[in-house]
Amino acid sequence: MLEARTIDLFYGAAQALRGVSIAAARGAVTCLLGRNGVGKTSLLRAIVGQHPVSAGTVTLDGVDLTSLAPHDRARRGVAYVPQGREIFPLLSVRENLETGFAPLPRRERHIPDEIFTLFPVLKDMLKRRGGDLSGGQQQQLAISRALVTRPRLLVLDEPTEGIQPSIIKEIERVIGLLRDRGDMAILLVEQYFDFARDLADSFAVMDRGEIVMCGARADMVEADVRRHLTL
Repeated sequence: MLEARTIDLFYGAAQALRGVSIAAARGAVTCLLGRNGVGKTSLLRAIVGQHPVSAGTVTLDGVDLTSLAPHDRARRGVAYVPQGREIFPLLSVRENLETGFAPLPRRERHIPDEIFTLFPVLKDMLKRRGGDLSGGQQQQLAISRALVTRPRLLVLDEPTEGIQPSIIKEIERVIGLLRDRGDMAILLVEQYFDFARDLADSFAVMDRGEIVMCGARADMVEADVRRHLTL
């Protein structure tokens, strides 16, 4: 399980997160919702180590990650699919996947067959440059690259952004399969409410750098959540 507790985060003098706490359990999807600019990506950066926190702790299965660099967190099972995908446009699909080898011991540095079971389209595109793929295909590649690292925690930042509906359904199916496999926790940031609602086992809503609502999916009051997603 991931546990982020009472996280404070600053950009210079501006405070982006105020005492934020969130948890993500193995075999479950935790969805983090909120409008643009409320601190969702800042919280993910704190969890994966891309920005230092001023207060609070981040633990995974009881191990304190708070002071570790991003590559050390990756070695301990944290995988991040950033907003905008950030694949390498001049590298081939195969080479992009192989960048996921970095945190792995040498004996595990191979692309699991499961990748092509989850995203069959990539198997026929291994020699194609990442920048030549459509937005939806790049998103599938970004998720696959994260899965190559064999994560215990998969963190996804708005995987539906700019993606055509057919690929959104495909990504929803894959996230559901990964959840049901039961060996990883999934933390999903999303603005597309229907996508988040259909996947979530638990949810949290952010506003102005704080968690303002959280609970199990069964306890979600849709109207209250949607109120925090509209301007």
